Amino acid sequence: MRHFFPWLLSLGLLTATSPAALAQQAPSPYHTRFAVDAPVTLGLGAVSSLGLYLVSQKDGLTQAQLSALSKSDVPRVDQFVAGNYSKTAQTVGDFIVYPTLLIAPGLLALDSDVRGRYGQVIGLYLQTMLAQNAIFTMTVGNVTRYRPFLYGSEGGSSRNSHISTNSFFAGHTANTAAATFFAAKVYHDFHPGSAAEPFIWTAAAIVPAAMAYTRIEAGKHFLSDNLVGYAVGTTVGIVVPQLHKTTERTGLSLAPLQGVNVNGYSYSGLLLTKRL
Repeated sequence: MRHFFPWLLSLGLLTATSPAALAQQAPSPYHTRFAVDAPVTLGLGAVSSLGLYLVSQKDGLTQAQLSALSKSDVPRVDQFVAGNYSKTAQTVGDFIVYPTLLIAPGLLALDSDVRGRYGQVIGLYLQTMLAQNAIFTMTVGNVTRYRPFLYGSEGGSSRNSHISTNSFFAGHTANTAAATFFAAKVYHDFHPGSAAEPFIWTAAAIVPAAMAYTRIEAGKHFLSDNLVGYAVGTTVGIVVPQLHKTTERTGLSLAPLQGVNVNGYSYSGLLLTKRL
């Protein structure tokens, strides 16, 4: 199973199937403390909730505002998206993002080492997704950018909805990237140097890219919205577990430093060392 898992993780990130498993305790590359991580996670949840509230308070466009929209007002890099609209693409995107949010962490349970610390990994995953959503909701709640489909004639009643101003940035893409890159990062941290890593990282990159394509075709987000969403999701998915890496795995240590220099002056500070 151990040799089979990396290939299944790569395939699973691309095809979407969900596992469940139990296992014994295993060494972890991460250090977490309930007294620290629980308040942080709750705080991120509170910020996400605040962001959602701000989003709900936004106003939609009036018919006069819709009539005044012009594709020429869209930055040139995004003009090819203006006017796009596809319910099919939106549905396909939904079938990518929502299963991926369960599949990406679920596949990690197939690995015996990860499974032994699965409670810790799931805690980190929750913190990762809440961090991503805190950034997303606060951004969308404070930034108004019209969705691409508004520059066409389709969309029906949603053209006047407050969510039609939530184009920046692409939340579906960001959430998908955070989930897949989190899974790839965790596998890397438990199995550094694995021959399967290129395939896992490639799978992690392809899924949110496909998600971004559907959002462009659906007329939900411009190219730039998706590029930002992809970058934010990828960064959060990698950085949150990295911040919890143990000293033994990172080779980094931080210690107080005090002494007297050659001129007789005392000094104090922190010594950061990196094991080579």
